[in-house]
Amino acid sequence: MSRSLTLESYMVKRPAKVNANATVLEAVDIILEHSVSGLCVVDDNDNLVGVLSELDCLRAIVDRIYVNKKPTAGYVYEVMTKDVETNKAGDDIISVAASMLESKRRRRPVVSGSDLVGQITCRQILGAINDFTVPSKSS
Repeated sequence: MSRSLTLESYMVKRPAKVNANATVLEAVDIILEHSVSGLCVVDDNDNLVGVLSELDCLRAIVDRIYVNKKPTAGYVYEVMTKDVETNKAGDDIISVAASMLESKRRRRPVVSGSDLVGQITCRQILGAINDFTVPSKSS
């Protein structure tokens, strides 16, 4: 793969997101509704402030059930990952993939300034590699 591929062609341009003040159970509903493994977390101004994975949600729910003995899970801002690596739409997809492997993260928000403009996940990166390496059926 010598040709450079950028995130812009493969990123999800309207990623599923949740407000940081939402409950974890509300976030779970969004995850299930969109069939995704995680969400971008935004503030009231729609600026990216973190990411939330389905494992974060599961951990919060199980922890609260053991501690409080009731099915509550708290708020997204309490359990989200706040220190988030981001990328720009023009970044090279293979470099981003290598970085995601190194950090062991499955998703990476794509931003322009503080504005969330997309998200790239392992699934989209695999699709890009597949598009590039698998001969087209019309050949």
